[in-house]
Amino acid sequence: MGPKQTPSKQGNTLFSYFSKSPAANKSSQPNVNGSDVLSQKKSPNKQETPTPVKQAKKEPNDQNYKEGDIVWSKLAGYPWWPSLVCLHPTENTHLKQGKNPQVHVQFFDTPPTRSWIKAKDVIPYKGSDHEDYKKGGKCHSLNPKVKKGTQEADNALKLSLEDRLKLVVDLQPSSDEEEEEEMDVEEGGESEENEADNSKENENEEKPKGRTRGRAAKRRRIVVASDSGESEDEFKPHSDEGSSEDEVSSGVDEDKISEPETESEIDSPVKKSRKAEVPSRKRKRPEKNTKPWRPKKSETKEDEAGSEDEASTSPSTSRSLAPSTPSVGMKTKSKLASFAAVDLDTKPAKGPQEETNYPYLKLEFLQPDKIKDIKKKSKNDPEYDPKTLYVPDSFLKQQTPAMRQWWELKSKHYDAVLFFKMGKFYELFNMDAAVGVKELGLIYMKGEQAHSGFPEIAYSRYADMLIQKGYKVARIEQTETPDMMTERVKNMGIPATKFDKVVKREICRITTKGTQTFNVTDGDIAEANSSYLLALCEKDDGQFGQSTYGVCFVDTTIGKFQMGQFTDDRYCSRLRTLIAHFTPVQVLMPRGRVSEKTSSLINNNLSSVIKEYLRPDTEFWDSSKTLKVLAEEEYFKCEEEVVWPECLKKMMSDGDTLCLSAADEYNLAVSSLGAMIWYLQYSLMDQELLSMKNFEEYVPVDSEATTIKEKSAFMKNQHMVLDGLTLRNLDVADLYGSQEGTLLSRLNQCVTPFGKRLFKQWLCAPLCNPASINDRLNAVEDLNAVPDVMAEVIDMIRKLPDLERILSKFHSLGSAARSKTHPDSRAIFFDEAKYSKKKIEDFLSTIEGFKVAQKVALKFKSHVENFTSKLLKQTMALDTDDDKGLFPDLKKELDFFDNAFDHAKAKKDGVILPNKGVSPEYDSAKADLKAAERGMEEYLDRQRQRLGCRNLTYWGSGKNRYQIEVPESALKKVPDEYHLMSSKKGAKRYRTTDIEDQLVDLTDAEERKDAALKDTMRRLFYSFDERYKTWDTAIQCLSVLDVLMSLAKYVGAADGVTCRPEIIEPSSDTEPFVEIREARHPCVTRTFGGGDFIPNDTVIGIPDELDMEEGDEQNSSSKIVLVTGPNMGGKSTLMRQVGLITVMAQMGCYVPAEKCRLTPVDRVFTRLGASDRIMSGESTFYVELSETAAILQHATKHSLVLIDELGRGTATYDGTAIACAVVRELSESLCCRTLFSTHYHSLVEEFSHDPNIRLGHMSCMVENEGDPAEETITFLYKFAKGACPKSYGFNVARLANIPDEVVKLAKEKAKEFEFDVERKKLFRSLWNDDSVENIKKTQQLIPDEA
Repeated sequence: MGPKQTPSKQGNTLFSYFSKSPAANKSSQPNVNGSDVLSQKKSPNKQETPTPVKQAKKEPNDQNYKEGDIVWSKLAGYPWWPSLVCLHPTENTHLKQGKNPQVHVQFFDTPPTRSWIKAKDVIPYKGSDHEDYKKGGKCHSLNPKVKKGTQEADNALKLSLEDRLKLVVDLQPSSDEEEEEEMDVEEGGESEENEADNSKENENEEKPKGRTRGRAAKRRRIVVASDSGESEDEFKPHSDEGSSEDEVSSGVDEDKISEPETESEIDSPVKKSRKAEVPSRKRKRPEKNTKPWRPKKSETKEDEAGSEDEASTSPSTSRSLAPSTPSVGMKTKSKLASFAAVDLDTKPAKGPQEETNYPYLKLEFLQPDKIKDIKKKSKNDPEYDPKTLYVPDSFLKQQTPAMRQWWELKSKHYDAVLFFKMGKFYELFNMDAAVGVKELGLIYMKGEQAHSGFPEIAYSRYADMLIQKGYKVARIEQTETPDMMTERVKNMGIPATKFDKVVKREICRITTKGTQTFNVTDGDIAEANSSYLLALCEKDDGQFGQSTYGVCFVDTTIGKFQMGQFTDDRYCSRLRTLIAHFTPVQVLMPRGRVSEKTSSLINNNLSSVIKEYLRPDTEFWDSSKTLKVLAEEEYFKCEEEVVWPECLKKMMSDGDTLCLSAADEYNLAVSSLGAMIWYLQYSLMDQELLSMKNFEEYVPVDSEATTIKEKSAFMKNQHMVLDGLTLRNLDVADLYGSQEGTLLSRLNQCVTPFGKRLFKQWLCAPLCNPASINDRLNAVEDLNAVPDVMAEVIDMIRKLPDLERILSKFHSLGSAARSKTHPDSRAIFFDEAKYSKKKIEDFLSTIEGFKVAQKVALKFKSHVENFTSKLLKQTMALDTDDDKGLFPDLKKELDFFDNAFDHAKAKKDGVILPNKGVSPEYDSAKADLKAAERGMEEYLDRQRQRLGCRNLTYWGSGKNRYQIEVPESALKKVPDEYHLMSSKKGAKRYRTTDIEDQLVDLTDAEERKDAALKDTMRRLFYSFDERYKTWDTAIQCLSVLDVLMSLAKYVGAADGVTCRPEIIEPSSDTEPFVEIREARHPCVTRTFGGGDFIPNDTVIGIPDELDMEEGDEQNSSSKIVLVTGPNMGGKSTLMRQVGLITVMAQMGCYVPAEKCRLTPVDRVFTRLGASDRIMSGESTFYVELSETAAILQHATKHSLVLIDELGRGTATYDGTAIACAVVRELSESLCCRTLFSTHYHSLVEEFSHDPNIRLGHMSCMVENEGDPAEETITFLYKFAKGACPKSYGFNVARLANIPDEVVKLAKEKAKEFEFDVERKKLFRSLWNDDSVENIKKTQQLIPDEA
């Protein structure tokens, strides 16, 4: 429902010319009952007696900004911008004191601009890596100019104050700025104290001016007709009573809010000239408890004339009359009095510090200890529903109609922030207003109720800010216009109450992080990463701590559901892997039915993720209810029959012909789908996602199905298993934070959002089949053989929109079922034309995107035959080329949509007029209409001949059209079947039965044409969605190409030499091995000291021919390498390096080494670093042993195991013993490739003669050994064979700045401990052998100082 339209006034508005009305006596200010801000007849402010004017209390600025400081500053209508505090060029100061202090800044922009900014809209700049600028931060922006500004600000932070001040550009004040300083006038004669107010907050409150200096300020506001009054004339927009409309106020000036950020975020914080602004009606708030005075009808016209005269007063006249008050009509005075804000000096608008005064905070049913859900269950009740709130009926009866609506919706969605539509604005009330003030930077509006808001066009920005911070947002739209409401009230059949006389409002969408989509109202897509919503249920198997899990997860922006069921071990290895590969942003679980270990795993591994517990059976459905709902709803119906997706068919019981029960092995999976369906229904997005029928079965990467065959042969589709622990320990990908420094950030050079998502999937699940790996490597070589084509294609696809997510958007927009039943189909949008244009723009950009995709395929057409990679051939060859390719030929589809309508006209007008052949209904109606019109003209020709009069014509419009007008000269020939309808001087008008029959047909054709035209846009989108598989296939081909080009680009972008890895298929004659020569860590290019990275060789499982010496044959094919060396010598780096190169090789990527040969690795295990899980009650040592236990349980001879310093979390002997036992198990039982680093030198001695264990160490050079003060260690970072005699821990102590005296004492103690150990060894030796020879030998070993 749009606001009541009022004519705009030329020049300044009336409020610019009148001084504030003097305080009225009691008789002139009648009191009104009630104080709700939504009431039309009640003023929201209460003023019982006149109060003396008080000076507003000055709020001290908590930041004393100095010249040269780098700050974030917020100019109204612009994003937060990095700025430099500087002197004003004419006032020679950078600060303005007063009740609203201001700071003068120069923006980091091109060209530089400057402005006065309110001090409270300025915060210190702490660098672009600070949380303020990160996603979800207060200053976060996608604007490239802001990003560039942050880079300049970062550079400025490094400069001295003197150098910073040199950045200030010598700008003279512009005419606009001088004019603004003239125009910003403070009431009460204090304009000199506070000028140029740029903040949203103060601009939003318009007050009559006491006196003016220069021109009166022009500020734009929007008038919104409220619907919450109590009288019957509440919705009469043409009422003559001057104060019959309630002008609702919002916390943000509509003109200061830009479009959704990706569309129209302001490029630069440059003030536009106020001369160019077109003044319009302003949004004002009534004075406290002042009932608008209503003039008599006899006075209305006279007062309106007076009002127009006053509005036309020139600014120069206003200035000359400033000391006196012009005479005005009574109606104008009434309006000024009723809409005047309370003097800011007397009672300022409430800020966050005054929240405690709002009435909702004192409501008994909202007190923390008395809150109940909608069924009156208290918080300590196990059935308590935190999503709802009990609101007493007695309280609801006291509310105005609109506020009653708000409380009723809030009681059902207590955990959501309600964006409550009123006219053109979304309003936030009570506790939601507090959230808006705190998180969005809105301000409280005046009045007793907590209240803030913003314009409709800003929904996507503000909603996304709250969603990214973890809030749940409910968008509530008006689904009636006032006229529709009036008609409904008339047809009720029973007496209407005041609560019936309010437009209907409905929740149209509930959005969380896990249910975000990118429809027209939601704005554009911000990032490429997938956001999964996960539903999880569990059944305890009761054996060895095992559990069976049912899972269902979906990325709502794409609409692809994946569901599965699997048995997991006591360490939840498969569940950990799932949440690592498909990291959810929200998890749904049945309340009270998840084990403690699972709950602990979710809380620890997904600590920042939203977790929602659903009530079993009623919200988290069982499998039977799930299938029953799917069968009854419209999701899968085609011509009244349910067409089940193949994935769901597989999960149903074989003996159930009705498809209402799930198979035992999928019971939990279907139950998880049930929870997902309930939550999507709750969020009002079930139809748009489920009707896509896009379901896949999730099978764990280490499931039995992939390991049935003999270990020596890998299945074609088998993938390497990388669990969450390995992904984190090896820095493959950061699951929750920044990707900086990870392998993903190093390798992922994809340029499309869908390519980036696929790249992460490839990286987290590398291949195991040598043929498939080599095919990817062939593709990399093929692409590098045509660099010119690859460079051209990269430039072509770089600007593509996120086509994969757009398919889901147009499926939703084209859904017939959704268009009939969804509340959005009834919603009244103020900017409906704008949204229509946005839909058409998105559609046209999508069509252009697929045209680019078609061109990409044609670019490779001449090269496809030369490609050696089957994958690349299939990806880029068209499916029409003798069935060799998979890329669909889109020419036919693209031509259809090119010719479907006039693109330029549709983009301009926001309406699609279909060309012939696009809409059969429209074409049929149009043809029938033309036939009916032609029939009318033919009938008229026959009548002309019949009457012998060529002047017969049709007359009339609407219901009176098609009357034959007969001139007076032919009236005598009028036949009897002519029925007189009307007449005029010189002619009479007639109708006949034939005309009326044809008119029925013509009217029917017109109605069908209009109906078809209204539905044309939806039908066009539906037609686009019918080709979903074709579009999706093209996108998947482009995704694969983008990933392969990213891998090809790495070859040239890597630091140093790269080589193609050689993947050897294991056989009975080939044992698993790894041989890497001159390898470098892919993410580390420099050493800690700044030198070049030192490459190393790593050989496991085969003889090292380059480092073989006589006598080394027994360890030539060792599967385990014990790694020793000094602290900080590079052991952990070497181990991570081997793991990452293995991952890269099996992904199909070139590796940073001179040579790389290996047999496939089925899983990489890591036990690196030290950490505890204090929230789970697990110590560091317990975590170490748990991870080690998982290795011993799941590793095969094809695995790669990386263990770093096992056993350090307990006593030395215990730790050594455990490490020794683990090494023996790995060596004798598992025989898998292992790098095991340790500082236990007794462990080295223990296995020094084991043929399956090889010793290696990180080299170092020691100078002045033995002298605590002079001993220095130089790390060589070179991996060599043999053991390192010491760990040189005292060197690290010195590097860590442990005091020298402490280090010296520690060395002395170390000698004592070593001497004690040696003595014990000697004593044992004598005890076992007390011969004379042994005694003499022992005497020689005793140190002299002993």
